Amino acid sequence: MDIKTASALRRLRLVSAPEAVSFLLLLVCSVLKRTTDFNAVPVMGMVHGVLFILYVIFWADAWNRAKWSLKTAGLYFLLSVLPTGGFFAERKLRREAESAVDVAIAALARKVREEGSQA
Repeated sequence: MDIKTASALRRLRLVSAPEAVSFLLLLVCSVLKRTTDFNAVPVMGMVHGVLFILYVIFWADAWNRAKWSLKTAGLYFLLSVLPTGGFFAERKLRREAESAVDVAIAALARKVREEGSQA
């Protein structure tokens, strides 16, 4: 995995949890709007909208760079529209990034060994 792919996955991971929190807060604000005089829906709607757009942009970039299958890309998109899906996406992306780092370290170690044996 190259640095641009790792960065794309990291950006998606970093926006997934705040997007999920904003979705939950928007749902709470919607309930409060209908049951009290408190109306924060316009503000939370804007915040959630911006975070959702960022998530979709970062999702498309990660899909392109990581060469995900349609199933994997669809799963990450589905997680973005579920109220708590962003938390699951963040955890899954963290595991994917950690395994990619492990693979990169193993490849680097193999390269160093090969160069050492040639010298």
